Amino acid sequence: MKIRIMIYVVIIAASILFYFGRSIWKPYALKLHGYKTTEDIYQSIGQKIETAIKPKFITANAPYPPNHLTIIALKQERLLEIWTHNKNNTPVLIDTYKFTAFSGTIGPKLQAGDLQIPEGLYKIEYLNPNSSLHLSMKISYPNQFDKKMARFDNRTNLGGDIFIHGKFFTIGCIPIGDRNIEKLFILAYRVGIKNIDVIIAPYDMRIKKEPVQNSNIVWLHDKYMRIKNALQKYTIN
Repeated sequence: MKIRIMIYVVIIAASILFYFGRSIWKPYALKLHGYKTTEDIYQSIGQKIETAIKPKFITANAPYPPNHLTIIALKQERLLEIWTHNKNNTPVLIDTYKFTAFSGTIGPKLQAGDLQIPEGLYKIEYLNPNSSLHLSMKISYPNQFDKKMARFDNRTNLGGDIFIHGKFFTIGCIPIGDRNIEKLFILAYRVGIKNIDVIIAPYDMRIKKEPVQNSNIVWLHDKYMRIKNALQKYTIN
């Protein structure tokens, strides 16, 4: 029994060190294995990934590489949708990826350490080919709306470092597994991060009504209406 407990403790400690101690061990790992660029990743796996994803664009009558992508994250459904426009300029769903883990609850991110996945309309700031979580893409949280509402609430320390990434655990980010982050990473590389929009919704507002809201967050209805309006063009007929 004692040995089993010790094994559990070691596993938990190693997991904590891996996730929270990245600033300590990651620089040494990169020195050992070398820094990679996004171009390195494309040269390494691009052909394999594109062979797998191009047929989805052909089926959707959409150009490849696409001119634009919209990434829709549905928290309650724990699902990531990838949309583009077909040759008739109609939005089409290209792929869906399941979250491999989840933290927090339904509702917006308010401060650092609350484990919440943000909700709102965002962009991709950069691609990280040297992520300790295989590959990752940084989301532009907090955006201007988040910062404005924080000033309204007198909140500080809003947190940050929110990523879509690989692996199967998270503390406020969106993990989709290594295979799927490879697909999304290559897509993002080909389309260009300036041409990617990210919508993170508490649930699929295209088919569900807005629930009773937290009365302590007076601006939440405004945020949710912005999200709902952004989602309306991305519907499956």
